[in-house]
Amino acid sequence: MVLLYLNRGEGFCGAAGLDRCAAIRTAEAQNACKILKARAAFADQIDGQAVIDATHHDSFARLLAAEKPDIVFTQWPIDHHRDHRAVSMLVLDAWWKSEKSFALYYYEVAEDTTMFAPTEYVDISSVEAARHAACYAHISQSPDKWYPKQVEITRFRGAESGFAQAEAFLRHPESKRAFLP
Repeated sequence: MVLLYLNRGEGFCGAAGLDRCAAIRTAEAQNACKILKARAAFADQIDGQAVIDATHHDSFARLLAAEKPDIVFTQWPIDHHRDHRAVSMLVLDAWWKSEKSFALYYYEVAEDTTMFAPTEYVDISSVEAARHAACYAHISQSPDKWYPKQVEITRFRGAESGFAQAEAFLRHPESKRAFLP
């Protein structure tokens, strides 16, 4: 499993100076990935300054294609955070360039996501401890501030689907289906 980060977090890392943020947040991402038994990969964007142009579309598509994914999860494109919107569009473009070679699913992010109507749910009750630890590995991002909001959502999605906690997804209507654990 690969977690592809749009950037290395150069734009914000709490009280540390911006000159240290990329190193701090890259280390946090790698620690989170260790917890999840995943590998971190990083696109060539700058935190808070995502660019959607031909050069970045091509670069991102090459990076994603090199991973040969079976399934890709990305942020729902209607989102308050501009980097979330950007990565969603970059993934969509890469999917089209790949001739829809991987399954494409969207997910929500706390209160940033709007107008999200999921159709598929995954019970995350048994992996909540690992999820919590991986999120808290990003300590510079003040997880005490936003993690409880995400838990609120996963409990709500769990209630919708009959689980204690669930992640919710929406498959792109033109995407092939994939097994969601």
